Amino acid sequence: MAGLLGYRSLPPKAKNLVVAGGLTAFVFGAYFYTMRAVGGTDELQVAIDKFESDKSKKEGEANIPSKV
Repeated sequence: MAGLLGYRSLPPKAKNLVVAGGLTAFVFGAYFYTMRAVGGTDELQVAIDKFESDKSKKEGEANIPSKV
């Protein structure tokens, strides 16, 4: 409760700075957490590369003339 009473005694501009600092810290924390979680593995790019390589293999096999 002492922290709340200390906050109440601050002037309005100081209260605004405290709130702005807390919000900024939250936003940057969420951003860096999300970038680390999403950027860890690039599963979509791996799937696209595999699809393209399979597609090129099938096209290569279709262009080989038969010896019969």
